[in-house]
Amino acid sequence: MSALPLLPLFPLHTVLVPGGSLVLKVFETRYLDMVRECGRTGSGFGICLILAGQEAGLPATPASVGTEARIEDFGSTEAGLLTLRVRGGRRFRVLHTAVRPNGLIEADVHWFDADPDDELRPEHALLGSVLQQVVEKVGGEYDQVPPSRFDEAAWVGWRLAELLPLSHPQRQMLLQDEDPHARLDRLLAMMP
Repeated sequence: MSALPLLPLFPLHTVLVPGGSLVLKVFETRYLDMVRECGRTGSGFGICLILAGQEAGLPATPASVGTEARIEDFGSTEAGLLTLRVRGGRRFRVLHTAVRPNGLIEADVHWFDADPDDELRPEHALLGSVLQQVVEKVGGEYDQVPPSRFDEAAWVGWRLAELLPLSHPQRQMLLQDEDPHARLDRLLAMMP
């Protein structure tokens, strides 16, 4: 086992991509404890797609590749449940898992290298245009994005993976691609 601290996992029926945003409702003791720990240490936690099982109850079987989630904001629902807004950070591969007595899954992980700062290749230019159209409709945090971002291969791929109406297995495949250009090839193949 690694000498590095284990990464707590929050398996979900969704995929968080790097740079993506997600709002979570937290009510189980194991995850409330995890959030307190993250707040105390300033660390994040891992979000992995559930391959088998449910979000609540017994520990679920997580996918082997996930994304680090960093807490950006928190609040509560009218019913008093804790809500978190998280942002996707680094991707990781799960090497080994263990389950704490409270049911929280922890993982020894290998962190993927950051995507290179490559520009879109000519064969992917259409995807930059598609993303601009999607962003115009979605608005929100993407309203003020500098035009130069739409020429960045990794950023375009992650934003399309986040914003297009894809299935969870499709998003998971994109998350597992280590090459941003291969990710864009896969996105092109998914386009109608």
